[in-house]
Amino acid sequence: MGFLEAIKYNFQHYADFKGRAQRSQFWWWQLFMWIIYVILNFIDGATGLRMVNVSDLGAGQAATFYGGGILATVWGLATLLPSLGVAVRRLHDTGRSGWWFLLNLLCCIGSIILIVWYIMPGTKGENRFGPEPLSEII
Repeated sequence: MGFLEAIKYNFQHYADFKGRAQRSQFWWWQLFMWIIYVILNFIDGATGLRMVNVSDLGAGQAATFYGGGILATVWGLATLLPSLGVAVRRLHDTGRSGWWFLLNLLCCIGSIILIVWYIMPGTKGENRFGPEPLSEII
């Protein structure tokens, strides 16, 4: 699956947590999200839309830009479901339940385990989550 196909598919299946996602679909989506997030953070910083924690400012200090920007935050919230959906479908492709996504709550070690699973090839043929995504016509 190519870059544009992956983006289109994930937006069309906005909140779809069933089925399987091939590696290319997952990683193209991650690249797309990262590119948009960097661009929006740049725009947030250039336009002064960065969120600033005022309680961290001392007397006479100017506000510094740090933290997430408003546009990037809105983008993240708007694309939360398709990002979660493709992650769950990717776990399904490796034969694991989508509930394993909760490993992200275990700080660094959980994220490392998930990244390893996302990198692994999917199970060959049909598994309990559906047919192999490479055999489907999208």
